[in-house]
Parts: sequence; C-alpha cells; structure tokens
Amino acid sequence: MTSGTQKNLLQEWFPHTAKPFIANAPMLGFTDVRMANAVTRAGSLGFVGGGFDFRPESIQLADLDANLAKAGSELKEIHEDDKDLPIGVGFITLTPKGFENAVAILQKHRVAAVWLSFPQSDSDHLSLIDNLRKAKEASPCDWNLKIFVQVGTVEAAKVAMEQGADVLVVQGTDAGGHQWAQGASLMSLLPEIRDTRDSDSRFGNVAIVGAGGIVDGRGCLAALGLGAEGVVMGTRFVATAECPAPEEIKQVIVHAKDGATSTVKSVQHDVYQSTDVFPRQYDGRAVIGLSYTDFQGGIADDEIIRRYNEARQKGENHRRTVWAGASVGVIHSVVTVEDLIKSIRAEMKSALTKLMGNI
Repeated sequence: MTSGTQKNLLQEWFPHTAKPFIANAPMLGFTDVRMANAVTRAGSLGFVGGGFDFRPESIQLADLDANLAKAGSELKEIHEDDKDLPIGVGFITLTPKGFENAVAILQKHRVAAVWLSFPQSDSDHLSLIDNLRKAKEASPCDWNLKIFVQVGTVEAAKVAMEQGADVLVVQGTDAGGHQWAQGASLMSLLPEIRDTRDSDSRFGNVAIVGAGGIVDGRGCLAALGLGAEGVVMGTRFVATAECPAPEEIKQVIVHAKDGATSTVKSVQHDVYQSTDVFPRQYDGRAVIGLSYTDFQGGIADDEIIRRYNEARQKGENHRRTVWAGASVGVIHSVVTVEDLIKSIRAEMKSALTKLMGNI
C-alpha cells in the first residue's frame, strides 16, 4: 500500500479530520473533555485520559462515563446520534484486570478510538484488543472503533501489529512524560518501524503516527517525511488555553530553553510524587525542577518526598513534576487549541516550500 493511500486511511477512519492528521496525547490529568472537544473541532482527533483503574467502583471510570456523555452533547455539530463519538480515550494498562468495565463504557458511547499504553509486558495487550474487537462486533449499531497502541521499540511495534492494532503510535525518546527507558529518537525509530510494516503485506492497513518532540509544523513535516501518516503532540497541547494544567506548569514549559539540558529522562520524577509504579522498562522525561535539583545535590528521596508533599498540601505547584519533551525551547506562548493547529498547518506549508527549494 502506498504512502498516499495510508495518509487517506486516517481521514477515512476519522472523516472530520483534515490533513495532516493531528491528535493530542491522552495525558492523564492534563486532558479533559473541554480540551479534547477543542482538538476535534479544529479538524483533529481529541483524546481524553481514561486512567488505569478498571475496577467496577473506579472513580476514573465513573468520571469517564460522565465526560463522554458531556462530549457527545457538546459535539452535536460533528457528532450525530448514528455515528461514532469523534474523540478517543487513552488508558494506561499496567494493571489491566477489569478492563471489560472500561470496554462497556466505550461501547456505550461508541468512541472513535482507544489508545493503549504501558503494559507490564507487550503480550498483555492481546486480551484487551480481543475484548475491544468483540465489543465492536457485538455493538447494536455500527461502531468503527480504531485501536491505537503506543510503541517505543521495533519489537513492540511488531507485537502490536500481530495483535491487531489499527494504529501504531511510534514514540521517540524526545517525548515528554512516560516512555521506554531504552529507546531511540523518531529520527531512527520511525523509519525502521515503517520499513517493518511495509515489508509484511498483512499489515498494509496499519497506520503509523509519530510522537515525541513534535511541537510545530516543522516537526510535523519531519515526522511525515520519516514515514508517519500523522502526528501526536503532548507537551505542546499542555501549553494551550484549554488544557486543565495549572498555569504555573504551562509557564514552566513556555520559559524552558534548550531541552537537551533543561529536561532529563529519569524514574526519579515519579519517585518524588509517589507515582513510581511503572515497570523499569519505562521512565519519563520532565523539566529539571527543584526536586530533581535536590536529588542531584545528594538529598535523600524521603526528604525530597517530604518537601514535595508539604508543598502540595499548601496548594503550591512549584515542586510538581512538569512532564515535558526535549522540544520545550521551541514553545514560546500559551495559545488556544484552534490557533495552535492552524499555525501548525501554515508552518508545514511554509517549511515544505523552503524544503523544495533545497532539493
């Protein structure tokens, strides 16, 4: 299947989207219905973070159910009752027990996409994808659900395709937030995964989107040139008016420079805020803040955690982990989602014109 056909697949699956295909990462705590709806209205695909707690009594699932109902009512101009809800839901799959409880909510609202990430083992996603496929087939109405699987290695990409993923979210190590501890940047990872997919005719209908360090039109164009059919952005969407992140966090991102030195990949970012539950094949990239500086200065973890909790109890955000990618130095302002996506598409055209002049 040609690259041109692949590009059109995403628009076929998500007909409200424009080229290039853009989605926001489903960052838990930093994506809500307001933001996802804004992304979708701007001709892209909005995602909300669905969480990781799949128990019947899960507050995360109760909130997701309510928020998807709200999204449906607010997207009437795009979403009709006989069509899928044009937003996606992302889940952290570290502890997948009870996932059928989430599937029931997804089927109820007929979301357009589900994004799976961070399993204990790559093989863990097989049963989850099977559950989603069965729910899709059993839906009383046509449900054109597409399954996104986040991958950070070539082997993980192979497994995801074998398991039936519709879309590979290829995440390079320039990404902010959680990612593969041992990985590669999109520059090398994306082309190899693209070649791997293209070499096997069974996977001709698997789309690839690039993620990790993409914050503007130049990055989007580069990802497409490396073999992606669309892009995902996380850090850049945090610095938008619609993102529910505290303003202090947005300003940290806006004022950070030289991501090579102002951000670092480390499990310590989770240790400080007592969220160190990820297996060691994963770590996370964040802005170097007070807690990490304390760590570098030899302060014990227990003391850093005490300082972190003390600040949180006071309602202060200056010690919070600011997950951010290595491209933070290219983000200069907080803008609306609509203006961001418009500017990215304009930048892509400008960058392409300059590029053609050098070929």
